[in-house]
Amino acid sequence: MAAESPVESLQEEATCPVCLEYFTEPVSVECGHNFCRACISQCWEGSNTAPSCPQCRETVQQRNLRPNRQLANLVEITKRLSLGAAKGAGGERVCGEHQETLKLFCEEDQTPICVICGESRAHRTHTVVPIQEAAQEYKERIQTQLKTLRKKREKLLGLKVTGERNSQEFLKQTQTERQKAEFQQLWQFLEEQERLLLAQLEKLDEEIVRIQNENVSKLSKQISHLSELISEMEGKCQKPASEFLQDIRSTLSRCEKGKFQQPEEISPELEEQVSGFSQKMIVLLETLGKFKDTLPSALQTKRGGSLGTFRQVNVTLDPETAHPKLLLSDDRKSVSLGGTQQNLPNNPERFDYWSCVLSCEGFTSGRHCWEVEVRDRGGWAVGVARESVRRKGQISHSPEGGIWAVGRWLGQFQALTSPVTRLPLSRAPSRIRVCLDCDRGQVTFIDAGDEAPIFTFPPGSISGGRIRPWLWSGGSRLSLCR
Repeated sequence: MAAESPVESLQEEATCPVCLEYFTEPVSVECGHNFCRACISQCWEGSNTAPSCPQCRETVQQRNLRPNRQLANLVEITKRLSLGAAKGAGGERVCGEHQETLKLFCEEDQTPICVICGESRAHRTHTVVPIQEAAQEYKERIQTQLKTLRKKREKLLGLKVTGERNSQEFLKQTQTERQKAEFQQLWQFLEEQERLLLAQLEKLDEEIVRIQNENVSKLSKQISHLSELISEMEGKCQKPASEFLQDIRSTLSRCEKGKFQQPEEISPELEEQVSGFSQKMIVLLETLGKFKDTLPSALQTKRGGSLGTFRQVNVTLDPETAHPKLLLSDDRKSVSLGGTQQNLPNNPERFDYWSCVLSCEGFTSGRHCWEVEVRDRGGWAVGVARESVRRKGQISHSPEGGIWAVGRWLGQFQALTSPVTRLPLSRAPSRIRVCLDCDRGQVTFIDAGDEAPIFTFPPGSISGGRIRPWLWSGGSRLSLCR
């Protein structure tokens, strides 16, 4: 087979892979492939599953079709080159053997031929039809097959999404049950250790009290004996010399026998035991406190806990960071996406590509929580961001870009990880509690309606200076609860 000419290669690059015609209003999808705007819209029309590229089948996270103006210019140039090449060859492709225009199509050999070829011995007994008629017939057959293939593909994509969703739900359930069992066992172990330490400390208390009581009894007897001896000696000293010196040796001997006897002291071993048990108890209580904060919601509820020592904070939105299309309420507690862009100064703090806004408040240490009410009429995301997060142009909605959040986009609940993590939520939460632990570098999202956990970025995920609450509105109204 002869190699393609440069014009043919250019024609192939300027052809839509769906309709097999030159691109009309070419647009690009996220994976980099190009299609006619009408073709890609028709492919995605009526689909309830996540959209995907018809060429590589890669799932597209958002239907953000970008006009490819360079490709549109290339198509126009290709058309002119093709027209010039056609004119140079008599307006049509020619037979390599007879240099005649290819006007016929041989059904048996499935190839275009010229009129001379049609009369030749090789094709005389074959069925030949006009080439334009054959092209139209085969295009109709191909289009029919394309419709069938698209339906099959959409069905398979639906089965794939359903299977993935079911698998995630089952995995979530098994993980939750496993955590409950592990946490319950660990909690029981720690409680048992606490009981043992308290019992041992109680025995130490009894030993210390026994020693103290014995010492008090002995000292009381010695004090009474010495008091009697002192009174006797003081009286003897008041007597005349002749009477005083009588039996003086015996008197001195009695004084010497009245020496003070030291009470029994707390042994170093006992002191060491007390100190050791005190340290163990301190460590155990600290462990119990930290452990309680990491309990799953169901186990916390069972034990009568909630979120431990998280401090409820009052959060307000910073208008200096709000995208020009965002509308903030007068009290700066609510935000929604407007239809037109406001004439606001393009200061360095303001987001200018994604409709995001930060709060005025920021945190570097401690444990803080706040709640966001979501009126779900479009896309949204809530979470936290590093204060140094990029504000201008494209930004990465992920921990790599300095953002830790959950949200809803195109009907899918997601944790904005990299790549995103789909969340198997059965319904849209109307009120989300954000719990930020700066000291552990962790943020947890909870459905404030039923206290069910939504997602947790694990300890050590968040680092890098001051952290601020962050909101993104793709149509929903978000309100910070008072």
